[in-house]
Amino acid sequence: MHSAQVLPDGSRIRWVEIAGVEPTLVFVHGLGASSAPYFAPVAAHPALAGRRSLMIDMLGFGISDRPTGLAYTLEEHADALAVALEQASAGGADIVAHSMGGAVAITLAARHPHLVGRLVLADANLDPTPLPQTRRPGSSGIAVYRTEQDFLDHGWKETMDFVGPHWAATMRLAGPEALYRSAMSLLRGTVPTMRENLEKLPIPRAFLYPAADGVRADTENLTGAGVRVMAIPDCGHNIMLDNLDGFAHAVADALSA
Repeated sequence: MHSAQVLPDGSRIRWVEIAGVEPTLVFVHGLGASSAPYFAPVAAHPALAGRRSLMIDMLGFGISDRPTGLAYTLEEHADALAVALEQASAGGADIVAHSMGGAVAITLAARHPHLVGRLVLADANLDPTPLPQTRRPGSSGIAVYRTEQDFLDHGWKETMDFVGPHWAATMRLAGPEALYRSAMSLLRGTVPTMRENLEKLPIPRAFLYPAADGVRADTENLTGAGVRVMAIPDCGHNIMLDNLDGFAHAVADALSA
């Protein structure tokens, strides 16, 4: 395990690192997750093994610190990751990012372009989302609690029960404030939006999504902007967990561009 101080208050981002050849391969988790449980089998897969790999946890999640004074916007997550990658000497890295981590990775590439060489997104959030009216999994479910205090008083425990034991295994490591603020920032998105930033990035980009979702309505626009869109069979939103072999080979294929 390695770490880097990323805030003046001493808060540190931590990551699990596997030695190997450059360029560095960086894995970024989604909301309420942690990179090592989701990506360790991917990093060890024969299609990707041998690369220097960082399974990094964003502030507020996993093995990283959980400062309560941070707003946990997508921009702040990206800037903190940038400091960690600089200290890890991981410039020009290949970034593989899932869900909310994909939104952060796009923001990272837009704000700190020297740090990202290629970008692979796994079912990432690209657009702002309206506040929900009913509970459902993901950031929109957390946003049912209209205030942070309501989430801290009632939503934290209810969310742990609602998401089930698998997701809760990593979500319970998150700071409650970090979880709520990150979810709300994800729904608000960035300006320009994540999609707009993604379409403008001048680097190889790929977007992986579950084939079961059907043909994406935005495929033509993404491919027109140079983003490779790849449907992965036999999986849901957690592509790397549901179809490890298919995901690892797709990532290797995308990084060969």
